[in-house]
Amino acid sequence: MQKKPVDARYKMVERTMKKLGYERDALIETLHSAQETFGYLENDTLKFIARKLKLPFSKVYGVATFYHFFRLKPKGEHTTVICTGTACYIKGADKIIEDISKKFSVELGKTSTDGKLSLMGARCVGSCSLAPVVIFDGKVLGHLNGDSSIKEVERILDGNNNS
Repeated sequence: MQKKPVDARYKMVERTMKKLGYERDALIETLHSAQETFGYLENDTLKFIARKLKLPFSKVYGVATFYHFFRLKPKGEHTTVICTGTACYIKGADKIIEDISKKFSVELGKTSTDGKLSLMGARCVGSCSLAPVVIFDGKVLGHLNGDSSIKEVERILDGNNNS
């Protein structure tokens, strides 16, 4: 017999499920609640949700990995999101990804080993006229290249968020 989780955060997630009547179609909202509560979706959390909503783990995992706004690992202290939409890609987003990855030893979709930087991609951020676009800790900058992007990452990592 499985033990009930003792972590109070599970109770917060369960409140969401209860509010939605433990309906199977409450999965996405429940995943959002869990990510907000835990910061990311680890396997134990996904198993808990699957059990409570009476869904196969594969379904819960599949939804969590399909949508880009769900994270299966903790995000870094700072986040850099590179738009990989058509306009940005044509104007050099791939080079920006390559340069940042190389300089800071972090792969796209991952967090650096020191936990300082998450490097993410987004299909489109809706700012095509500014292509290529990168979002540094929520600040959108456009018309970038590898060098200017590296300087901006260095700025946020150094804690200089005033510019």
